[in-house]
Amino acid sequence: MKLIFKPALTVIISAFLMIPVISYAEHHAKMEEKKATSLDAILSAQDQDVQARFAFRHPRQTIEFFGIEPGMKVLEALPGGGWYTKILLPYLGQDGHILGVDYDIEMWSYFGGFADEVFLEKKKSWPETWAGKAQAWRGEHDASVSAATFSTIPAESEGTLDAVLFIRAMHNLARFSDKGNYLGDAIDASFRALKPGGIAGIVQHEARQDRPDDWANGSNGYLKKSMLIAAMEKGGFEFMGESDINSNAKDLAGEGDMVWRLPPTFATSGENQELKAKMVEIGESNRMTLKFRKPINQE
Repeated sequence: MKLIFKPALTVIISAFLMIPVISYAEHHAKMEEKKATSLDAILSAQDQDVQARFAFRHPRQTIEFFGIEPGMKVLEALPGGGWYTKILLPYLGQDGHILGVDYDIEMWSYFGGFADEVFLEKKKSWPETWAGKAQAWRGEHDASVSAATFSTIPAESEGTLDAVLFIRAMHNLARFSDKGNYLGDAIDASFRALKPGGIAGIVQHEARQDRPDDWANGSNGYLKKSMLIAAMEKGGFEFMGESDINSNAKDLAGEGDMVWRLPPTFATSGENQELKAKMVEIGESNRMTLKFRKPINQE
């Protein structure tokens, strides 16, 4: 049988055959470039006081190391005033979601000092209050938001999240381990919330391995890498690797030091400008950046 092409159809087929074929590698490279450009634009749009801390917090490199991508559903532990939230909202985009998670009110009661009855009463409504603030930070095409505490993460969220971020949020969980299993419970709750293959990213003030364990128990802000890796693996996570992007060799904290002596808090400087200058010279804390994964074959 002889095939006869009409002239118009021949032109269409010829035009189609002339379209260059883009390889997967080229497509992937273009998409990565687009993401990087988008993230750079988001970072450039942050307030100047936020950008001033990029040199120590490295948000672009941190987000990329953890593999956070647009459209993901992310749990952010202890999101506070939204330093990272305000970056993630536009980056995750309208298909993404941020679940802000706070410590349980029982744990807050052990802080003492500022954690008086008025503070604790306000904490009871934290999920609603924080979600309302985060709604005000959102742009038209930003990720959606919700909030909970570690013990009140909705059952329907379990097994649905792509990533969990603990950004300087684990020292207090460890600090009160003599009061309850707060660190272990937070790790377990995060594990349940993640999809199989989901990522847990940790940025935490790091104590040098030769420092005393009773000093590096979280009460001074610092934790040992070996302790955190062991705790995460006990919770079922696989250790995927680490990065030195947030390390600071000038921070040689040891007994008698706490992380809040450094900028931006300067808790021990008072009116001592000479001491404050020394803290400025050190900069923000030495931080470990660790990446874990919920095993793919886990439900």
